[in-house]
Amino acid sequence: MTAAEPSAHPEPSRSIEIELKFDVEDGTPLPEWTTLPGVASVGDAEVRELDARYLDTAEFGLASAGYALRRRSGGPDAGWHIKGPRIGGGRTELHWPLGETDDVPDAVRAAIAPVTDSALTPIARILNTRTAYALNDGTGGLVAEFVDDRVTASDVRSGAVREWREWEIELGPAAPADPREFFAAVEAAVIAAGGRAAASASKLARALGY
Repeated sequence: MTAAEPSAHPEPSRSIEIELKFDVEDGTPLPEWTTLPGVASVGDAEVRELDARYLDTAEFGLASAGYALRRRSGGPDAGWHIKGPRIGGGRTELHWPLGETDDVPDAVRAAIAPVTDSALTPIARILNTRTAYALNDGTGGLVAEFVDDRVTASDVRSGAVREWREWEIELGPAAPADPREFFAAVEAAVIAAGGRAAASASKLARALGY
């Protein structure tokens, strides 16, 4: 075992990320989330300071195949993450612990090997002051997590720095089996508050100017 990996070949945790993203102005007020179907209460604000460093090949081999690789510190899911292509409105995310160094763990390299075996270099750093709120049902089950993000992103290759505010809402274990009505209500609440659909598909894309 090397210092770069927490164990020889650890199995990653796996989740399906189903979320909506919105662009908002600096002073946009938060919606009243208890008006959403199934949401009975909103948890206390939880502030997380996140620092994510993204890597890709010189030819953006991961991005061109729909993948993203990052090492993120801060928050409850700190670690190495691989996000897969979007399929049916969701993305599969694999997660490994941080390890002892910034070097890409062997287990992570093995996971991306079917996509690319080229050298990986830093492409972006994203600092994010995130305020998270749990949207709970009447029994305390998590219907969704809403996060209010204030982002400072650096394009490592060009040196460009971009700042913005965005909202994300991600389904939780107590979400409805068919979330279409729920997401429609979320969109209506965000538009009423002054938000709009996100112009970029991801923070990484926006950090790189897309």
